[in-house]
Amino acid sequence: MHATSSIRETLITGGKTVRDVSEDISRQVEAKPTRLWWIAFGISLILFIYGLYCFVLLLWEGIGIWGLNKTVGWAWDITNFVWWVGIGHAGTLISAILLLFRQKWRMSINRAAEAMTIFAVICAASFPLAHMGRLWLGFYWALPLPNTFGSLWVNFNSPLLWDVFAISTYFTVSLVFWYMGLIPDFAVIRDRAVRMGHKTRATIYNALSFGWDGAAKTWMRYESVALILAGLSTPLVLSVHTIVSFDFATSVVPGWHTTIFPPYFVAGAIFSGFAMVLTLLLVTRKVFKLEDYITIYHIELMNIVIIITGSIVGIAYITEFFVAWYGQVPAEFYAFYNRATGPYWWAYWSMMTCNVISPQLFWFKKLRTNIVATFILSIIVNIGMWFERFVIIVTSIHRDYLPSSWSMFYPTKYDVGEYIFTFGLFFTAFFLFAKFFPVINMAEVKSIIKSSSEKKH
Repeated sequence: MHATSSIRETLITGGKTVRDVSEDISRQVEAKPTRLWWIAFGISLILFIYGLYCFVLLLWEGIGIWGLNKTVGWAWDITNFVWWVGIGHAGTLISAILLLFRQKWRMSINRAAEAMTIFAVICAASFPLAHMGRLWLGFYWALPLPNTFGSLWVNFNSPLLWDVFAISTYFTVSLVFWYMGLIPDFAVIRDRAVRMGHKTRATIYNALSFGWDGAAKTWMRYESVALILAGLSTPLVLSVHTIVSFDFATSVVPGWHTTIFPPYFVAGAIFSGFAMVLTLLLVTRKVFKLEDYITIYHIELMNIVIIITGSIVGIAYITEFFVAWYGQVPAEFYAFYNRATGPYWWAYWSMMTCNVISPQLFWFKKLRTNIVATFILSIIVNIGMWFERFVIIVTSIHRDYLPSSWSMFYPTKYDVGEYIFTFGLFFTAFFLFAKFFPVINMAEVKSIIKSSSEKKH
């Protein structure tokens, strides 16, 4: 029997040369911002300023201006925290795990995904900080620092403290990994600025590139450090959202007290992270005319990851109901019954529709290779993942063991305002990154030009 493997699709189209890569990707850094960029940046800045006003007012007045009550003590704040941490997962998976598995298709998308990770984690961190109320004392409450408050120490047995260490470690490693990958590209922009006679730009990018000289020994060290950081980052992909899930799983609240949360949360994080990467990259691809670098093949592969992780999340939803039914614990069963048929039924069924049904459309090749369909479904997935976190948190605690204490949660304009603040912060940071930093990893893309690019005829 004779079998012939199919020829893989090219990763870089248009017959690009090494010079073309430098020219195409450096152009958006060197050119003046376009009108479209200014409009988008202006909108995100307005959202950021309004959200910052709400955030400052929150610190001044206290968290009583949120819609929380005695029964629902966690709501939008923790929902948004978990949602943003989840979005930050795809960057590390693409940059670290796919690097270790030598997947070349990651090279065009890892830079933007890593940047997205860093900005998303910063947005996520704003919610626990705000929830402290008195932020200026927060360092004593969240970190094991010596203090003058007597024997005031953090609770090392609390998963909330584990969160602090996990997310700060995740942020630090991701930031170092991202910036290290930028150094050779900063050197390319520096050298081009020297040739063009732009002294100020050359000085700035020389400082950012740490005087990169491109010698063989420098490249050897660069690749060694990249592998070390990838090895350090890989466990973080699994551990960070596992620890976030422990915020709920280690409690005894019906609907939270379940061992399925760690793998379920990790799959959901990768699911929502890839969806956000697609949302951002499809816009970046069009605005900066990078269709030859971020191809339909890249988009299709990311959509396949969404199919897999979306299916895992769907199985987790079904398993939760099965366990609640099979366990024969009335409170546990009621928690899930209430999710599907109670006053928040609309949130539950929105979650099921967006997260379980919509990704299955990507089984059709025409849809998973269609730009418009991918863009719409990527947004739908992240709406669904927000509803998932809302359903897990609010519906599990708004009706507890005592019917007289049952309550509903209604967000105030300040709940919404801080959520808007994080969107403004995220997109303001991303637009600045896309304008002043190379949005695609030039050094890595150049390494695959000969093996993966179409030849000009």
